[in-house]
Amino acid sequence: MKKYLFVVMVCGILAMLVSACANMNAIQVGSDSARTPVTGSAGGSTSQGAMTQLQHCDQSLGTLAVIEDQTSPWYYQLTREYHLTSTVPLIRLLVQQSNCFVVVERGRGFGEMQTERALNQAGELRQGSNFGQGQVVAADYAMNPMITFSQKDTQGLGTALGFIPYVGAFGALAGGLRTNEASTTLTLVDNRSGVQLAAAEGAASNMDFNLFGGGFGSGAGGGLGGYTNTPQGKVIAGAFADAYNRLVAAVRNYKAQEVKGGLGTGGGLGVQGGTTPASKALEPAPAAKPAPKPAPKPSY
Repeated sequence: MKKYLFVVMVCGILAMLVSACANMNAIQVGSDSARTPVTGSAGGSTSQGAMTQLQHCDQSLGTLAVIEDQTSPWYYQLTREYHLTSTVPLIRLLVQQSNCFVVVERGRGFGEMQTERALNQAGELRQGSNFGQGQVVAADYAMNPMITFSQKDTQGLGTALGFIPYVGAFGALAGGLRTNEASTTLTLVDNRSGVQLAAAEGAASNMDFNLFGGGFGSGAGGGLGGYTNTPQGKVIAGAFADAYNRLVAAVRNYKAQEVKGGLGTGGGLGVQGGTTPASKALEPAPAAKPAPKPAPKPSY
């Protein structure tokens, strides 16, 4: 009876695989399974299909450029190991959908802007093209993304089930479970002063399902090949959405940091022999000069 149930279960799984293979070549336009947590679109101050958890601002706080350090080790890992592209489009979509900042171009598109101006200066553009000076909008703030990767494998359940007769297939399935985690940070910097205004950390995780990554176990004596997994990009997108939500919450409660004497004037931590106000305060007060002796009275 147990063997009969086991054979029925295997036949059912194989039937599902055949059905899935039949639909592999069908292109699913707009498939929800292919979307990241950051989805939808944005146009001006309006958005459509944005994730329901995304923070939203009734009024924009200023203009923003997303600046990605493509020389950092995390970017090398992002593009070479995970075969993912720049994080800038993803973050720009989040920012515009939230309406908390107005995004300005400072990436590769900025080079195209410069090309159009060069054509205008060379006299190649039509009259009335209006590419004169003084039209580019300044970026009040810069947002800098960074990614930290972490991965944990969940194998204990499959190993335990593998020792149970006729349940080895379930062990193979459970053994293919793998939890991926990603941690990200976003920093917000004032472009005029260089002062960091806010920073936030975000995290997300998902579970990859390596289907039939193991064997059938002691009762089956065989194995199935192939696996499916969830793209690492979906985890990273979710982590950035989490970080952005936390950053928006921070700037909503923003209160400027203050330093006695003003920012950049030396600070409140002095050093001996320094020239800042705090350093000069460490110097002992000069000793009081003795009062001058009265001049001797002339003798007659």
